[in-house]
Amino acid sequence: MFRWTRRSAPAAAVTVGLAAVIALTFAACGGGSDPGPGAAPAGTAKATSGYKMTQATAFPASATLDRIRQRGELIVGTKFDQPLFGLQNPTTGKVEGFDTEIARLLSIRIFGSPDKVKFVETVSKNREPFIQQGKVDVVVATYTINDARKKLVDFAGPYYTAGQDIMVKTGDTTVHGVTDLNGKKVCTVEGSTSEKNLRAKAPGASVVLVDTYSSCAEQLLDGRVDAVTTDNVVLLGLVSQHKDALKLVGTAFTSEPYGIGLTKGDDGFRAFLNDTLDEAYQNGDWASAFHSTVGTVATTVPATPTIDRYVA
Repeated sequence: MFRWTRRSAPAAAVTVGLAAVIALTFAACGGGSDPGPGAAPAGTAKATSGYKMTQATAFPASATLDRIRQRGELIVGTKFDQPLFGLQNPTTGKVEGFDTEIARLLSIRIFGSPDKVKFVETVSKNREPFIQQGKVDVVVATYTINDARKKLVDFAGPYYTAGQDIMVKTGDTTVHGVTDLNGKKVCTVEGSTSEKNLRAKAPGASVVLVDTYSSCAEQLLDGRVDAVTTDNVVLLGLVSQHKDALKLVGTAFTSEPYGIGLTKGDDGFRAFLNDTLDEAYQNGDWASAFHSTVGTVATTVPATPTIDRYVA
């Protein structure tokens, strides 16, 4: 069993012993019309998603938010291959996971419904370009907030704090921590924070870069690499799919605050996103979503992070 250790500091990593997994679910897509800046559309209805969140009665000045409301849907970049955060169900086609639930909470506050979200598959290396090119309104994709990325995009949140860990084959007894990766073939995703951390903390590792963590898992399973490293909760999702073959080492060596990426300089929209997260923390929606998904495997709910309302 894995066990969550509760931490309350804003950037404290959620320590994972050998248990805990994250997965939330809802659905997406819809249409609507814009009633005018700052006003809620007529006929505002209470959300029927099981959340307490309702549509906002007023909106801040934001060209992005105006465009979203006129379009009638929120376009969200997320991952389609990441168990527990953003995974496309092969049977239903629905994208499910913790990140997608954060998006649906945003949809409720904008439109009064969780179903007005269009998900666009977004991998680690194209998160900033997709925001800058206007292909998505926001990115919610296990997106670690850091200073380098803040030069290119803005962030709301964090809405979750993870820690980078290591995944190996079940029978591997040679890897106990990050320094043991030196001299080994280690897979991670190109353009991710995990890649930078790996190169800094295990400079002797032979780094294998791919587009998705599911590809890393495949290479580990067939012996092309010796280990995989990224955030613990992401690895736990992969372990849950290969319980007899893969394991988490369980020695997190970083703190990874996940944020919502958005266009740089859109302060009004960023404030709106932060207010939505804060409301979800306060009214119990965040915990309810966690209980209904992660809570099916995790024994406790981690403390919510403190929102960083930084000045861009």
